[in-house]
Amino acid sequence: MILDLESIFARDGASRSFSYEFSLEDEVIASPVHVEGRVFQKTGVVYLDAEASYALDTVCAKCSSPVRRNVEVKVEHILVTHVEDEDDDDYIVVDDMRLDLDELVGEDIFLAMPSRYLCREDCKGLCSICGADLNLGDCGCNKPKDPRWDALKDYFDPRT
Repeated sequence: MILDLESIFARDGASRSFSYEFSLEDEVIASPVHVEGRVFQKTGVVYLDAEASYALDTVCAKCSSPVRRNVEVKVEHILVTHVEDEDDDDYIVVDDMRLDLDELVGEDIFLAMPSRYLCREDCKGLCSICGADLNLGDCGCNKPKDPRWDALKDYFDPRT
């Protein structure tokens, strides 16, 4: 969606609400992205305040079970027509009074994504020996003992 911002920049107190959906090309995003928000000017400063929501399908980073999450991302920016310092990332520059909202929201979504997802907070993962899902119960494998601890074994033995 392209927002024409000329009337917003021209008049103090101007405001425009929007609500729309768009498709984001990514293998984990399972639904269209719904964006709802508004752009407004307050005392000469133009603000973008919106929220993007979508469904995400991926796998757990520990046990590889399917994970589906409904995600909401806040999209908040200050819009300007020019900046003095080109390296200033605090503002979104709108040179021609038109803003590609799909691109901006897409960037915010990808920046907000965590590097991994878990099926639940206390996911135990998979057994490193047999590959059993430890969330379903103990696998019964005899885990190899670390020989570096053998020197302390007698020290902590309560029978001695």
